[in-house]
Amino acid sequence: MTTFDDRENAFENKFAHDAEMQFKAEARRNKLLGLWAAELLGKSGDDAENYAKEVIRSDFEEAGDEDVYRKVSGDLGDKADEATIRSKMLELMAQAKAQLMDEV
Repeated sequence: MTTFDDRENAFENKFAHDAEMQFKAEARRNKLLGLWAAELLGKSGDDAENYAKEVIRSDFEEAGDEDVYRKVSGDLGDKADEATIRSKMLELMAQAKAQLMDEV
């Protein structure tokens, strides 16, 4: 194998790893967001876990975060405004990435 092939394989492996980590971070963020929203909705225990799973599944409707935002926003109604939900999503993404890095 040539050096070029080695570099190409290394870049492909890094890309695959980065994509996998981003997917895991988004799923973790969505779970944390679901648990946060569940608490605002007065859910706990299994109900909160099930709600968090609904939030995770909502991310598969379309690319990006808008599907998750719509799900949580629609469920929370006037319990949290757009700025609060979006800032919580950013905060929890950072937390999810940190948790994943701690697990590695």
